[in-house]
Order: sequence, then C-alpha cells, then structure tokens
Amino acid sequence: MRTEEVSFYSEGSRLAAYWRTPDEYTGRLRAIIQGPGWLGLRDAKLYVRYHEALTAAGFGVLVLDYRGFGDSEGDRSRLSFSGQLLDLMNGVSYLTTRADVDPDAIGVFGSGGTGGGNAVLLAANDDRIKAAVSQVPVADGTDWLHRMRSEHEWLTFEAMLAEDRRDRAAGGKGRLVHPREEIMVPTPERRATKVKADVDDRIPTAVSLAAADEILKYRPLEAATGLQTPLMIVAVEGDATTPTDHAEALYEAAGGPRSLIMQRHTTHYAAYDQYWESVTPRIVEWFDRYVVNGNVVVRQVTERVESIEYLGGTHAG
Repeated sequence: MRTEEVSFYSEGSRLAAYWRTPDEYTGRLRAIIQGPGWLGLRDAKLYVRYHEALTAAGFGVLVLDYRGFGDSEGDRSRLSFSGQLLDLMNGVSYLTTRADVDPDAIGVFGSGGTGGGNAVLLAANDDRIKAAVSQVPVADGTDWLHRMRSEHEWLTFEAMLAEDRRDRAAGGKGRLVHPREEIMVPTPERRATKVKADVDDRIPTAVSLAAADEILKYRPLEAATGLQTPLMIVAVEGDATTPTDHAEALYEAAGGPRSLIMQRHTTHYAAYDQYWESVTPRIVEWFDRYVVNGNVVVRQVTERVESIEYLGGTHAG
C-alpha cells in the first residue's frame, strides 16, 4: 500500500489527508472516503489494516483530518459535526478532481461513534456515494449523551448547557471543556484501552461546550430512514460505548440493500482486534459489490434479501 500526503479545501480551510492506493495499479480507482471516529485522526494505526485490505482489493482510500483536528486548518476550539459532514462532502468533490479516481465509484467508511454516524449522514446527503459501511455508530446524539449519565447527572448537564447558552448570548463567549471528559463520559474500558493510544495525546483538549448542542441535534437515524444507498452496519452486542440498539435502529430504518454484522462475546474496543479478520473481508466485499461505475444503469424490482450475521467466539462446555 502506498500513502501520499494530500490536501483539499473545505469552506476555506485546508484539510490534510492521506491518499492510500495499491502498490501498483493502472487506470482509475474506485475510492473510499473515511472521516475518523469520535476525536480520531487520519493517522490512527487502527485504520491501517482496513486500508490495507481495501487497497489490496483495488480501491483507493482517502482518510482525512477534520477541520480543527490533526494537521488540518480550522479553529481547534470548535468541534462541529455539521462542519464534519461538509468536510466529507468536500472530500468527495476532491476525489472527483483526481485523474486516478473513477468519480462514479465512491463509497464511504466510518468507524467509531460519530465516525459511523457521519458515514450514514454522508450517504444520505450526497448521491455520489454508492455504498456505506458504518461501524459501531451513534444514531441519536441526545440519547447517546443521556445514556452516559445517571438521571441526576443528566439534569446537571442540561443546566450547564443552558447556562453556557446564556453566557454565549450575553457575552459572546462560552465555556471550554475537555470533549472526552465533559461532553462524552468515558467508560472504564475507554480509560483502560490502548487501541487509540497513538493518537490520544493529539486530540483537542479544550473545545467550546457549544459542541454538545450540535451533538444533541445529531440524528443519523433520521437520515437513515428510507435510505436507498446500500448500507452495512457493524455492531457489538451489549456495547457500553455506542449502544447496540443505535446500530440496530439504523439497520431497520434503511430502505435499500442493508447488512448487519453483530459481533458477540466482546466489547466495543476489544472487537477491533478480536474480529477484524472476520469483519474486514465482509466490508471489502460490500464495497466490491456496490461501489461500481454507473456508466450503464439498469433499474429493476427484485425481492429484497436481508442479511444478518452473528460472529461469535468459541466456548467450552
């Protein structure tokens, strides 16, 4: 796999990205765009094995740092999910300018919370996307933030947001918070895991609390309702970080070809290592089936076939 440093612009900000391709290829590549997961960066080691599998199958992969993250320009204190969607859409536009990309064969991959949710949002808002894979996604931002907290903690959090809105309106400036500690509430597994240790020390640590208001309005589930773009959901049974029923709801809401992969007897972060050898070929196969050139279009009605896969471990007894 070859990795090239590239950049493109999103609303005037220069965004840094990697363009990953097979070691050798001729002609135009089918392409997959990826925005990182919650507070993630493009150079996370976690993503490399997915990119290696996709490039080995003949795809190019564009993975970017969102505005204000990593090596991209933008306000480091602003965490904007509507802005991230625009970054992804502008990334798709950038791909269509490349001579080595087939502009009619682009898919989206998103992994980890809002990374998975953003993949659904992009598929719903950009008809250039031919297929989407959403791994351990958030479907409803309000529900996500609420379920991290006990009820008294949630009421205190709501009161803090209301006070911050008043401060921003009256004085033009609100509170800065640590996004992982004061917006998201980390699980014990998140505090202990090393799966993202290579990028954890480079994320923004002081962002406007206004980011929480954006998450409260974050609704990939609404975008998924009736979605005709082929959608694969990869979930973890009993997920304490991104609730399993969020993934299941996205799957049930989609109106086009859809697949649900449920990883059992594992946890949110452990699943990346435990099942990647089983899950990754299915992700590649999904894109291989649906990210195709649209030079010839055939429309027909066929019987809808659902696919539910349960990937479990071996048990004694």
